[in-house]
Amino acid sequence: MSKKIVVITGSPRRNGNSFALTEAFIRAAEAKGHTVTRFDAAFLKIGGCHACETCYSTGKACTFDDDFNAIAPAVLEADAVVFTMPVYWYSIPAQIKGVIDRLYSLVVGGKDIAGKECAVIACCEEEDMTVLDGVRVPIERSAALMKWKMVGEVLVPGVLNVGDIDKTDGCARAAALAEAI
Repeated sequence: MSKKIVVITGSPRRNGNSFALTEAFIRAAEAKGHTVTRFDAAFLKIGGCHACETCYSTGKACTFDDDFNAIAPAVLEADAVVFTMPVYWYSIPAQIKGVIDRLYSLVVGGKDIAGKECAVIACCEEEDMTVLDGVRVPIERSAALMKWKMVGEVLVPGVLNVGDIDKTDGCARAAALAEAI
């Protein structure tokens, strides 16, 4: 069955390792007949949440109008949301964190978002898999809060320089993730 998938990336490095993982996933998902909409958060204007709780009071997800208001409708229509990113300082990069924080507007706005599938694709420089916990845990907890089902994780340690991902099975695992959705 064909699904609508939203992919939200968090890397500012277009030729980097997390983009390679993202592209492998998207190619496989589209080959399966899914429709993929991609948002590269690092190249969009997305501020943090202001905690004003005026979500949807203007008809848009956020009163503070920026590029998040283009992402919100796509997330609402999606069957699955996939977050892809590198680890920055043991956590989620700021480039995507604003998007994740602003998903709060869907909750405050009373939107029916339960039942979506969710996955995370992440990589980091260090070899220690626990370094990826700074990305994995917040995504898993956010998915649980929104009543989304985690369908998979591709977590790849030990990649820093452009092309390092090619020395791993990360892209193959990212492509295989498309089977889980």
